[in-house]
Amino acid sequence: MQLLTFNFIKLLIRLQFPNVKEITTKELAQLLLDSAKPWPLVLDARSQIEYAVSHIETAAQIDALIPDLAALSTVSKDRPIVVYCAVGYRSAKLAQQLNQAGMKCIYNLSGGIFQWANEGKLIFKDDQPTQVVHPYNAIWGKLLKSSYHAQEH
Repeated sequence: MQLLTFNFIKLLIRLQFPNVKEITTKELAQLLLDSAKPWPLVLDARSQIEYAVSHIETAAQIDALIPDLAALSTVSKDRPIVVYCAVGYRSAKLAQQLNQAGMKCIYNLSGGIFQWANEGKLIFKDDQPTQVVHPYNAIWGKLLKSSYHAQEH
């Protein structure tokens, strides 16, 4: 049921943001391993609280509600930018904003950090590997394998 729900949500995101290009977790993992290509700029569009629990290793946190687009103005227009959040909605919305601001090579990570973690890919807290992800809330957290749930404080 979890996989069916996840696939339905990903379909809804694609329908709501048809002009946003997607990248799969597998494609991103390969990009991060390929030293022959420039590393993508990875942006975590979750809250600072979520980011502090864990994130993809090279990710920088960006405010999805009020993104600092000026800070991205120094990024090469040809450098790929991958945006993610918990499941992909907030990051798709931000990717759309970045596209509208004239940025090129913007990708939304399909399935977000939940899918990344569910597939057993490495996540980090303070430069150290960790096994937990902020579940966002009780409803969305159902899409994250329970073994990866960070405990609420």
